[in-house]
Amino acid sequence: MQRVNRVQGLIVIFGLSFAGVLSAQAPPEAVPAGTRAIQPSLSGRAGQSGSVTTVQTTAPGGAQSVNILNSTVQVQGAYAGSVPSAQAPGAALPLSLDEAVRRGLQYNLGPLGVQHAVRQLQGIERTERANLYPQISGALTATDQQTDLAALGFSSVHAPGLAAFPTVIGPFHYFDLRAGLTQSIVDLTRLNNYRASRENVKSAQYAQQDARDLVVLAVTGAYLQMIASSARIDSVRAQVTTAQAVYQQAVDRHTAGVAPRIDVTRSQVELQTDQERLASVENDFAKQKIQFGRLIGLPPAQDFTLSDTIPYAPLTGITQEQAMLRAYANRADLKAAQSAVHAAEIAHQAAREERLPTASVSADYGVIGTDPTNSHGTFAVTGAVRFPIWQGGRIQGDLEQAQAALDQRKAEYEDLRGRIDAEVRSAFLDLTSAENQLKVAQSNRDLARDTLTQARDRFAAGVADTIEVVQAQEAVAAAEQDLIAALYAHNLAKATLARVMGQAGENIKQFLGR
Repeated sequence: MQRVNRVQGLIVIFGLSFAGVLSAQAPPEAVPAGTRAIQPSLSGRAGQSGSVTTVQTTAPGGAQSVNILNSTVQVQGAYAGSVPSAQAPGAALPLSLDEAVRRGLQYNLGPLGVQHAVRQLQGIERTERANLYPQISGALTATDQQTDLAALGFSSVHAPGLAAFPTVIGPFHYFDLRAGLTQSIVDLTRLNNYRASRENVKSAQYAQQDARDLVVLAVTGAYLQMIASSARIDSVRAQVTTAQAVYQQAVDRHTAGVAPRIDVTRSQVELQTDQERLASVENDFAKQKIQFGRLIGLPPAQDFTLSDTIPYAPLTGITQEQAMLRAYANRADLKAAQSAVHAAEIAHQAAREERLPTASVSADYGVIGTDPTNSHGTFAVTGAVRFPIWQGGRIQGDLEQAQAALDQRKAEYEDLRGRIDAEVRSAFLDLTSAENQLKVAQSNRDLARDTLTQARDRFAAGVADTIEVVQAQEAVAAAEQDLIAALYAHNLAKATLARVMGQAGENIKQFLGR
């Protein structure tokens, strides 16, 4: 019996030795590859899903109009939409500019999309940071096993003078409770992957701030546009009232036999023209309100009234040079582009360091035995240094990708600096042009009103017909529209300047006197 036990012991030793030989002859593929650099996107402007721009164009004035400025705010993409608030529509809501901006920042879709991008990049940063920390895990295994040695080729082995060993061993049972740890000691590529992910988060956070500035500009521009539309409605209504009075005056004079029928017809055409114009501007205003509600996330069908008026106020105390310096210091999109360049530089460094050796350590400790009362502790500690020998050009490929992204982002950064310079200069030109036109439009409106008063007096005195009155009415209408357009252009130019200087929310309040 003792001989049998010896043979079984020899078999076990032989099996363990054979397994050790197999382990020592593991193929080269068993050595894991080194850490690869995370490749940045080619453009640092990825994720932008819309835009907000203001445009001031020139148009030739007509015979009755001096207005050559056409100012608009163009809202495109995600910034034109919102996530409507959950409130049910109620009574008409008095809406101030500050409240509208607050709602826009809360519900507009533009910043929400960038916010999700920030969260995604923060998750990537957390993952890369976790790769620098120890990785600890545990396992509990329990095994019941029976082994057929004959299937492994041991059935033909005999020891002279000894009994033949059994071909089936077991069943036998054992358990293993173990905790393991792995830790990267030196891996510069992994470290720089984390640094690059952190810079990407910073760039996205600046982009989110820039998106909020765009929302402020979009809401302010749309609010100013509705103020101008409301003023147009009031102006046209006043013109309808005047046209009604002139028409009635012509009817009375015709009835009295002191004016021809053509005067009545001419004044009636002018009245109906003004009525058509009133219907058109009221319809435009109603559609602007719908679009504005979408912009700031009002519940569908929620009506509102404008509680603020933005009168003319000259902008003083800031020069173009000061505005330029503040723009370079405060523009969030410029800071985002700078962080994107820095992230690409770190990614390029990470790719270059793929050629360097890495060091790591792994360890485990646990107990193994047939049961918890019959077990023994075991452990293993392993240190490893890995170094690339030949990667088939993979590292060079990673370097070329990282260099292309770095060059592209540098070009985008320089382009943005040039664009900021152009935007500041254009904003000052628009502001100066609008202010000059506003002064002329105010004088022209007063002169047109005085001309209309004199024309009506001349018509009442019988020394003029309705041609002179109608022409004076059209001149007043054109002058009113010019003044409204000039005031809107001036206020929009100030809002645009506030945006191009950065920190739009604070600057707009200051420039518009809020």
